[in-house]
Amino acid sequence: MRSRGATLTLLPLAVAALLVAGFVLTPNLRVPNATTPHPTLVVLGAAQYAGKPSPAFQRRLDHALTLYRAGGVQRVVVTGGRRDGDPYTEGGVGTAYLARHGVPTGDLIAEERSRTTVQNLQNARAALPPHTPLTLVTDEAHAPRALALARAIGLNANVSASPLSPQVNRSYLLREKVALAAYSLIGIRL
Repeated sequence: MRSRGATLTLLPLAVAALLVAGFVLTPNLRVPNATTPHPTLVVLGAAQYAGKPSPAFQRRLDHALTLYRAGGVQRVVVTGGRRDGDPYTEGGVGTAYLARHGVPTGDLIAEERSRTTVQNLQNARAALPPHTPLTLVTDEAHAPRALALARAIGLNANVSASPLSPQVNRSYLLREKVALAAYSLIGIRL
């Protein structure tokens, strides 16, 4: 026979498990896109392969290019460093891609040291004049966490998210949900 104390001890764990399961099973969180982007865009890095943007990174870059061509955007910061042994950085690959598609190099800044979203944001902030309002360009799944982190470090930011691939990896969606929950609940910044 189980004691009443053991049941009460397990109750908070059961409630927490139910909340986590509900969070994981709910549809993806969405952040509304800014109707008008700020004059500075920050494209958050994603993978590059041998000097070419990954499909996810290319969607972000193409979205930034669309916003730039619509007018009002004066500067684009592309963030992301390199993996050990890789000769290319995400920031360098992204700015080269945008330059090949008509964005003047004087309007581009490559941030090439960061490996995490927080580092992307911190290093982009360091490359810009203080208090620069900016629009984050990332994908729909990453946007809620990226915007929360940007605001937590004091950036005046909004977001304009690129669409996800129709074949989006479900583990990526789950990872973003878990990372957002970890940040929201205990302040882990990835």
